[in-house]
Amino acid sequence: MNIYKISKIFAAIIGVISVVLFFVTLNQTQTIESSVTSIFILLSYVALIVAIISVLYFVVKNLITHKDKLKQTLITVGLFLGVVLIAFIFADSTEYNLKEIKVGAGFSKLISTALNTFYILAILSIGTLVYSSFKKFKS
Repeated sequence: MNIYKISKIFAAIIGVISVVLFFVTLNQTQTIESSVTSIFILLSYVALIVAIISVLYFVVKNLITHKDKLKQTLITVGLFLGVVLIAFIFADSTEYNLKEIKVGAGFSKLISTALNTFYILAILSIGTLVYSSFKKFKS
């Protein structure tokens, strides 16, 4: 029995448990700290972990069997990490006071890094689209 069949069976079991718990929840009045809500949160964490593990397993298995794809993947990941590094270098680390919340310098730097990464990748993707359109138009 391979891992695909096992993960499929496990996903079906989690689905059935979720449907049963959903109907149980509909019949109850509950507060925010309800035990049924805690079960749903725990179940969603388990489903997320299973999904991540199965995706990582198949990606690693595919990369190990195809060496040329491994090289291409490592180059792509390296370029992405380079973009994140450039975004981190240019990130702002100013502290902010927002009503009752104080945003520290470290958290501000992380938010700025994420925004800069988004901007750089958006500009690169738009530039790639424009370049490929001109290349098609020219041909």
